[in-house]
Amino acid sequence: MLGNAAHHLGNVLRAQPGQFYELSDGQRVCLGRVERVLRDRVEFALVEEIPGYQPRVDVTLLLAVVKFDAFEWAIEKATELGVSTIVPLAAARSEKAQLAAGKRADRWRKLLVEASEQSRRVRVPALEDAARPAEAFPRQSAAMKILLSERPLAPALRKVLSGTPPSAALAIGPEGGWTEEEFAVAHRAGFQEASLGQLILRTETAVIAALASLNYALGD
Repeated sequence: MLGNAAHHLGNVLRAQPGQFYELSDGQRVCLGRVERVLRDRVEFALVEEIPGYQPRVDVTLLLAVVKFDAFEWAIEKATELGVSTIVPLAAARSEKAQLAAGKRADRWRKLLVEASEQSRRVRVPALEDAARPAEAFPRQSAAMKILLSERPLAPALRKVLSGTPPSAALAIGPEGGWTEEEFAVAHRAGFQEASLGQLILRTETAVIAALASLNYALGD
C-alpha cells in the first residue's frame, strides 16, 4: 500500500505488524496482515479473500446540492446503501452559496472511499461533475427513472417500484422542492414522479428512505 492510504494507516491509525485489515483493489476484498510499516509504504501479506458487496442493480443518485454537512452525510449513506454513481445537482432552489460544488469534489471522493471501505464495498461509487437538472436528466439512460416529488398527485414510491430493472436513476431535490421547469425537464427525460408520503423530509432523510425502499423492492 502506497500514497495517502499508507500515510493514513501508518501515521494516523498507527498500524503495527501483525494487525489485520480489509483491503480492496476494486475487484475483490481480501483480509491482509501487516508485515512492515515504512515511511511511505505499508506491506501486507494476503491471508484470504472475503465476501464483498456488489449491487445487483446499477443505481444512479441525482442529488440536489444542499448545505455541505447534510450533502456529505447523504452521499456517505448513499454509498453504504449501494449506489453506483452520484451526480450532484445544481437545482434552482439549491442554496446559491453551495453551487461552487466542484471545489469540494476531492473531499467528496475521499468520503466515498471511506464509506465504501466501511461497508465492505468492492467498488467506490463514481462521482460526476455537478450539473443542472436540464443537463443531467436527459443524460440518464437507466431502465427505471424516478423523481421524488411532494406534489399531491404523485403516486407512492412503493407503487412505482416493480420488477428488477438492471439500472435505476433516482433524483432527489433540495428543500423547497423542484420548480415547474425542472418537473417538465424530468418528464421529457422519462422520469416518473413518486412520493415518500405526506411528511416533508429533509433532503438527506429522503436519500436514506428512498434508497432503502428501492433496495427492499428490488431485492438487494
